[in-house]
Amino acid sequence: MPNIVDVRHLSHRYSVDWAIRDINFSIEKNGILGLLGSNGAGKSTTMNIICGVLNQTEGDVLINGIDLRKNPVEAKKQIGFLPQKPPLHPDLTVDEYLVHCAVLRRMEPAAIRPAVEAAKARCEIAHFSNRLIKNLSGGYQQRVGIAQAIVHNPRFVVLDEPTNGLDPNQIGEIRSLIKELAADHAVLISTHILSEVQATCDEIRMIDHGKVVFSGSMKEFDNYVVPDSFTVTFGEPPAKEELAAIGNILNIEDLSQGRFRVRFDGDEQITEKVVEKSLEKGWHLKEIALDHTSLDVIFAQLSGKLKNNVKAE
Repeated sequence: MPNIVDVRHLSHRYSVDWAIRDINFSIEKNGILGLLGSNGAGKSTTMNIICGVLNQTEGDVLINGIDLRKNPVEAKKQIGFLPQKPPLHPDLTVDEYLVHCAVLRRMEPAAIRPAVEAAKARCEIAHFSNRLIKNLSGGYQQRVGIAQAIVHNPRFVVLDEPTNGLDPNQIGEIRSLIKELAADHAVLISTHILSEVQATCDEIRMIDHGKVVFSGSMKEFDNYVVPDSFTVTFGEPPAKEELAAIGNILNIEDLSQGRFRVRFDGDEQITEKVVEKSLEKGWHLKEIALDHTSLDVIFAQLSGKLKNNVKAE
């Protein structure tokens, strides 16, 4: 059985500048893979090539064993794509729009109506079949966008920033829907939001300056990048000097009365030491938590580790 997606030595150049360079990865089975990177890192270029929107300068993309450049029509039958701005027609009803999308996918006429009903049921929008799309909420418009991406039952579904602009309740609903889709589709999510990847993805590919800087599972990613700061709140806060005396502390920022952000250097037991010292000194510890590392810090750490690995070899 071929991989669902094979990306081999993918590179693309705009004018004289390379947007992406020698990107390689594969998706072997159903599940959710996160393509993570800051704005301008090369995510959109990679995703547009994988979906057949853009022809690459170099390299190959195979979808379920089919070369996307040599046989684009057959390869694209295996792909469902939701761009960051869903390609909705606001003056059509949900039914009219999904039928239109099925026709664009070159589905057999007899298969269109059952496929539309299945996509609506999957995305829980059947009760809006005759509603104009412009009269739906942002969350339900996003569901319609996902429905058009799966109406032809592709093996591979690509979602670009799928929760962008939604409120917290809508974000939770869309994440649940994406996890359900992953049961029988390979799903690729492109995002610059680390928490989005952590909440939904099984695997991660991180792109920086057009190159893959990390490829592995979410567990491997969490182990690879170590937080370097924590926030702590005390009922009876100590002086900064007392807190710094615990050791391996680089900087202490006073956030508010009794609350500090502490940067530390490589001590995995630092929070336990703070808890112990608080009990000893009567600082009345209320809360302590490792900070989520920002993407900029993660990229810096990964780049440093990659350089060290190259030197070691």
